[in-house]
Amino acid sequence: MIRTALFTALACAAGLASGPANARDLQPVRDLDLQRYAGVWHEIARLPNRFEDHCVGDITATYTLRDEGSIRVVNACRKENGEIMSSDGEARLAGDHPAKLEVRFAPKWLSFLPFVWADYWVIALDADYQWALVGEPDRKYFWILSRQPQLDKKTFEGLKARARGLGYDLGELVVVNPPAGTARD
Repeated sequence: MIRTALFTALACAAGLASGPANARDLQPVRDLDLQRYAGVWHEIARLPNRFEDHCVGDITATYTLRDEGSIRVVNACRKENGEIMSSDGEARLAGDHPAKLEVRFAPKWLSFLPFVWADYWVIALDADYQWALVGEPDRKYFWILSRQPQLDKKTFEGLKARARGLGYDLGELVVVNPPAGTARD
């Protein structure tokens, strides 16, 4: 499992290091209070990615602030066979902007290598920290996160429209937790 997590993290980071996919600059939210952002987030939807292919539900990301300033990241999900899988990683500020983070799931002894760190930008955030859009400059990776396992349909549709306005192609959006009363797209 450690070897799989390392391979996944390295492949993800290598893909993210390739540069902007289009000329329009993506901007993170102006302010991010990491104390308020910490805690459990539920994945509502995402763009397809290799490192979550095995996940079928109950996908969460838990962020815990550490005393030295880094952030512990624990991603967990339920696989098709019912097994819960988790990966332990670390996030750090990428420069001086509070909403531009970098994350790694490679072992700490590899953290000196720049390609094990992947961009993690909070690009839209509810004023009460109840939902977040997370992406990166290439627009290859994208997540809709919520403090609750589901969002209402109006909020969900609004977030998808917002993401499209930011230049994301959501044609292959994987909806993990659709709003109540809707079919999984």
